[in-house]
Amino acid sequence: MASTSGAGSGVAAGRIRSHTSAIYSDNQSLIREIRKAVTMMKDIAVDLERDERTEMVKDLEAGVIQLLEASDECMHLSEAIQSIGDELEPGPEPTNFKKKFDEEIAKSKARSSSSAQSQPLLRQFREAVWHVHHAGQPMPGEEQEDIVMTSMQCNLLNVTCPLSGKPVTELVDPVRSMDCKHIYEKKAILQFIKSKTSRGQCPVAGCPKVLQAQRVLCDPFLLIEIDEVRSMSKQNAGPDAIEDFTTLDEED
Repeated sequence: MASTSGAGSGVAAGRIRSHTSAIYSDNQSLIREIRKAVTMMKDIAVDLERDERTEMVKDLEAGVIQLLEASDECMHLSEAIQSIGDELEPGPEPTNFKKKFDEEIAKSKARSSSSAQSQPLLRQFREAVWHVHHAGQPMPGEEQEDIVMTSMQCNLLNVTCPLSGKPVTELVDPVRSMDCKHIYEKKAILQFIKSKTSRGQCPVAGCPKVLQAQRVLCDPFLLIEIDEVRSMSKQNAGPDAIEDFTTLDEED
């Protein structure tokens, strides 16, 4: 598919951004539903493991791997869509959208080092099943100290914004660098970048990456991952906090 630019190139660019924004939003919703389905499958697998229905658990794990692979593909698709919507400006020559789209997907895959096998959600699934009959024991191939991170594992590289000091779960408008993957409050990081006479280095201590405003954004997984961390925190808090009423009794 190609489009010719001319006097109406501004209108064409606006339409491209509008359509890519709508597609991006739909695709992100799909990613969110996939990850919710994986969490539900984990809970079902735990119940099946308690009943020693091992083959069904294996089938569920295979399904989880397929869903996470699909989620990865959706993520690359979303990044390509977002990039085209943000950067494409129709020129005097026809635009080969298929070629551009394929190039952006290839760039997204090159930037990503993750795979379904290494995603925290798959690890959480396997750990939850393992701990049904082996509570407190490391899974095969793991060291004892690896147990400390189970359901709280996530893809968030930093848990607080280096500029505002707020937890990422409390950020009003979180964004993530496409280059170093650190997370910031959008307004704070854009002001930080703008305040520099040249491109500013990432404010996270020790990070050598140089930030560009157009490459600091809310990527397809960020809001989903932050929501997952919120849910995990609530689950881990559990019913353990017991209020102390002894002082009230003494006052009475």
